[in-house]
Amino acid sequence: MRVIAGSAKGFPLKGPPMKLTRPATDLVRGATFSILEGLAADWSLVLDLYSGTGAMGIEALSRGAGWADFVDRQRRCCDIIKDNLDKTRLAEQAHVYCCEVEKAIGFLDREYDIIIMDPPYRNREIGEIITRVANSKLVGAETIVVVTHSPHLTLETSYPPLSLIKERRHGDSCIALYHKEVKA
Repeated sequence: MRVIAGSAKGFPLKGPPMKLTRPATDLVRGATFSILEGLAADWSLVLDLYSGTGAMGIEALSRGAGWADFVDRQRRCCDIIKDNLDKTRLAEQAHVYCCEVEKAIGFLDREYDIIIMDPPYRNREIGEIITRVANSKLVGAETIVVVTHSPHLTLETSYPPLSLIKERRHGDSCIALYHKEVKA
């Protein structure tokens, strides 16, 4: 696993044992950021939920994001994210919160430009988490919410006030992008 593009391109990323996390493949990360480059006007603030190795948030930082917050509940994953941030020289642009995603949704108090969610594929309650994120102060008028998920799990086209704007399948992963509904 490595950083695909940007200032940290080519840096190898450390990963935990497969039992702890299922990192997004280079293909999925590449596809995600290719889509985001065409949709997201602002990359100032990025939130990486279910961070695992931190690969998604680190990729965003490498591609020009100004700041990234990482959230993962596993202490070992948090330590790996910190190591990966140090290795890529991006630690000064990030903070790692080692806690449950549900807890972080409650205490984080800023609007993010991009929110990336790469939950465990066995997590069948992801729709409830998307709903909580959608109705939190984390989502602003221009926020793009990216959710990677199993093709065996169908996500809704709307988690009001978020609506699906694009969905792509890459191998055994799907990438769903949501944006706030525009009120007429």
